[in-house]
Amino acid sequence: MARPHRRFGRLLGGTALAAFIGFACVVVSGARLPAASLEMRPAPADQAAPAQTVAKPAKKDPVAKLAAPWPARAELAARREEAENLPLFKAASPVPFTISADFTAINRDRKPDSDRRFPGVIEVGTDGGRTAALPITLSSRGHARLNSRTCEVVPLRLDFAKKDAAGTVFEGHGELKLVTHCRNDRDHDQHVLTEYLAYQVFRLFTPRSFRARLVQVTYVDTAKKKTSGPRYGMLIEQDEDVARRMEGRLFPLTKRLFRQLDQDTLTLMTLLQYLVGNTDYSIYALHNVKLVQEPGGTVYPVAYDFDYSGLVNADYAIADRRLHITSVRDRLYRGPCRTVEELEPFLATFRGKKGDVLALVDAIPDFKPDAKDQAREYLDAFFSLIEPKRVKRTILESCVPNGM
Repeated sequence: MARPHRRFGRLLGGTALAAFIGFACVVVSGARLPAASLEMRPAPADQAAPAQTVAKPAKKDPVAKLAAPWPARAELAARREEAENLPLFKAASPVPFTISADFTAINRDRKPDSDRRFPGVIEVGTDGGRTAALPITLSSRGHARLNSRTCEVVPLRLDFAKKDAAGTVFEGHGELKLVTHCRNDRDHDQHVLTEYLAYQVFRLFTPRSFRARLVQVTYVDTAKKKTSGPRYGMLIEQDEDVARRMEGRLFPLTKRLFRQLDQDTLTLMTLLQYLVGNTDYSIYALHNVKLVQEPGGTVYPVAYDFDYSGLVNADYAIADRRLHITSVRDRLYRGPCRTVEELEPFLATFRGKKGDVLALVDAIPDFKPDAKDQAREYLDAFFSLIEPKRVKRTILESCVPNGM
């Protein structure tokens, strides 16, 4: 692959350095559940999605929460246990459900940070074997994928009352991000499955990572009276639940440098990004990274959103030219500078789990043979790059000495 200019980072300073390291580039859907035996909570699906929209409520300032006193250790432990045991992430099989809403209007809402919300109904199985119809609101989200030339289908945010979700796989949740298929051809389901694989790779190495659950979604467009699907999608763990599992809280401050973070977690996270071939992140700008602070003050980086990774290799993903790589398939280590001796314990762990990493590929449901082969080949190539004799050239020459 094309190598970055080694003096590039050294030549940048002040504002230019901040602009470079804060760069941001800115994917996802099961059989229709039977309409019979619906447990209504409270509206039937055919009344679900009138065309009107409702405004999003204003959210509390997340930075202000940093001034609040820390709960007692026992309360933090209780929060961790509650988050760890949420039903959605206690199993791995894809969850089938149906969403009825005005998807014609939703897919027209392409404005980043739009305040429009659309009513709908989600039909999902209950613990008792019935089907519940939960009233929800939906909104578009994301950045690059909101461009209609990039994706036909917008990523979604689902909001519902926690009391309505009791007894379903959504119990304990009030909001969830749904990664949708980008385009209506079936090949884009494979992108969803491959990004799910990336989340599973991170989970294999560290609990300080986002959990994800595959879903199979049937979409009912109430405006066009048209049903499509089922399509693969993916639900992502809520940011706050990640923090609760870590017995910490979100730390929503930008401009953090490497030295201000937990060093072992930072090194592992950036090596995992190298493994899946993801350069689309910035700690400095909090782009596709969340920071979690624990009561002692230590701050941990947690990565998410891998659709621009070389592993996924989405057809819309373009490498950032400032990184001097020509394709998202080109791996580039964007982590902190370490000596070979400092990196070796981490790399030894990776080498020891090579079989587990490749086994994750075979565990992905409905992975087409060509997609499976490409994923396995891409992951397998990483292990040749971290052989002791190659580490200096493949990793250390592109490290970021000043942090980001």
